[in-house]
Amino acid sequence: MSISIRLSRGGAKKRPYYRIVVANSRSPRDGKYLEQIGTYNPLLAKDSPERVKLNDERARYWLGVGAQPTDRVARFLDAAGVQERAARVNPKKGEPGEKAKERAEERAAKIAEAEEAARTAEEEAKAAAAAPAPEEAPAAEEVAPEAAPAEEAAAEEAPAADEAAEEQAEG
Repeated sequence: MSISIRLSRGGAKKRPYYRIVVANSRSPRDGKYLEQIGTYNPLLAKDSPERVKLNDERARYWLGVGAQPTDRVARFLDAAGVQERAARVNPKKGEPGEKAKERAEERAAKIAEAEEAARTAEEEAKAAAAAPAPEEAPAAEEVAPEAAPAEEAAAEEAPAADEAAEEQAEG
């Protein structure tokens, strides 16, 4: 019979509460256990002393008998100073997945294209500023006076249309 030190879930839906128990490794998670050696309430703050309560003496006894803690319980035992846990290193943990890498590459390509377009626009603007064309400036001035009379004519027509609409409404 192999013995494990593990968590047994209790509490309501979305409100978990765990017992730290010593049980036969083949028994169900929330089933029969040999002894309860502590509690774990994940809803409390991480620095709260009530979050993990553990009977160190009983934990040492069961470890001495050959009980195997689960990974989560091993962390609790390490924090309590009962049993040291070897730190695990997973270099790929923080690495993004394949699709995320593809999206990052596409984003980088789009940014590079936008920067290139901005650079060419700046170079064209500098080239235009360095050699101004004398024909372009008068043409721009000629367009502006023609636009002004058209705006004035539209403004004169609008009041006439308003007066006509008022006469129809009254009549």
